[in-house]
Amino acid sequence: MGPRRIEVLRGISLDVALGEIIFICGASGAGKTTLLYTLAGLERPESGTVEFEGYNLYNGSSASQARFRNKKMGFVFQGYFLLPELTALENVSLPGMIGASPTRKAAEQSLAAVGLADRMQHLPAELSGGEQQRVAIARALVNDPDIIFADEPTGNLDSTTGGAIVDLLLKLARERNKSLLVVTHDVNLSGRGDRMLHIADGMLK
Repeated sequence: MGPRRIEVLRGISLDVALGEIIFICGASGAGKTTLLYTLAGLERPESGTVEFEGYNLYNGSSASQARFRNKKMGFVFQGYFLLPELTALENVSLPGMIGASPTRKAAEQSLAAVGLADRMQHLPAELSGGEQQRVAIARALVNDPDIIFADEPTGNLDSTTGGAIVDLLLKLARERNKSLLVVTHDVNLSGRGDRMLHIADGMLK
């Protein structure tokens, strides 16, 4: 920040097991999202490594890294990031199209799994916030990733809808034996995984 150096993450060492559900909590600015993005291959660290099943996420070209993320990882964000001109089904189909393996059936099954079998042809503007986040979860799962990263997935939702979204994420992750990392500022949610990590001043406590 100008001439002043700010270390967002400091000395973090973390292992995530297959099928493990981890909640990462902490105050605003503590480094939660930076940690999640670094683990997900979206924000290159200045030092240290991030390895996924022995593969260094930050080796290789940007294109090869993107292909790896598309195949192995699913992402759910606070903002749903749905393309407004595409239907729910088309939005969920996008990761398969990017990975050159588009299947309408996989997208339909993914939407059915989140309870939106009857909303596939609706545009995002025709869906509630909770329904849009369900579409985003369906999109994250459509390529059958090994791990799902969720950054404040309930941040734009009321407590009842947000609780239902977390219930859905936990249910799907456990049924499918997916690793799940969730960033949240809500301590009431953070105890629902296999492990809760607290980050403060860029360090895990």
